[in-house]
Amino acid sequence: EHIDLWADGTRALPVNDPHDRELTISCGCALFNLRVAAAAAGLDALVETWPDAVDPDLLAKVHIKPAQTKSALAALQPAIAQRRTYRERFAATAVDAATLRELVAAAKDEGATASVLEGDEARFAAAALVAEGDALQWANPSWRRELAAWMHPRRRGDGLSLPALAVPVAKIVVRTFDMGQGVGAKDKQLADESPVLAVLSTDGDMPSDWLATGQALQRLLLEGVQRGLQASYLNQPVQAAALRPKLQRLTGRPGYAQVLLRIGVPTQVKAGAPRRPLAEVLVAVS
Repeated sequence: EHIDLWADGTRALPVNDPHDRELTISCGCALFNLRVAAAAAGLDALVETWPDAVDPDLLAKVHIKPAQTKSALAALQPAIAQRRTYRERFAATAVDAATLRELVAAAKDEGATASVLEGDEARFAAAALVAEGDALQWANPSWRRELAAWMHPRRRGDGLSLPALAVPVAKIVVRTFDMGQGVGAKDKQLADESPVLAVLSTDGDMPSDWLATGQALQRLLLEGVQRGLQASYLNQPVQAAALRPKLQRLTGRPGYAQVLLRIGVPTQVKAGAPRRPLAEVLVAVS
């Protein structure tokens, strides 16, 4: 009759995400996928957010019932398995204006604003903020230790997956050396060369806004996949508190920047990242 969505505090990142903002956004992405899957199965998924006032980790209760009419969300179901976080260079193919309007509308339908950064000045400024964010994060030993702790062999179902033999060396290097300058230069180049840079923002900055951001993000991503696009994130300016307002100002709108996206046409098909088995994330209660 219903599915409860819980935040898993054991996977929180207290240095990188001290307020669980990105954790809540990721749960919002999962919530939207659930809504799409329900629609594809001919079901309605009615979402009640924070149903228990004394337990903030219970983010939503999703009431499931037969649908009276077919939902447009059902068409997005195949895109769930096709979506990738695409970290390579995109093809030098422009994304047409009509597609961008459709992606902006997809985010708006879920309560967030997608602002495409237009013009070289705004794009270069965003790329510079990405590099500055890299420098701030890598200069922090606690942040580097947290990043290293999240590295695991590919056979594991979560974390930053690496070849098994590379994991011990990678962890030592990350913990020991400030590589912010080199990583920042690479990320800045990725930002400069991306066909589209877009900021996803909300009017407020409360957990309800973060959950809405996740649903808006996933809807935008899945709509993009249907149009031959993939995306990845350059969230350093959002994760660094001092840079976040500067990124929002580049949109020319009030609000709070939640995600910085790079979007384009992929040049290759990427295998899906490892996932945990369903049994590890689903608890059935009779």
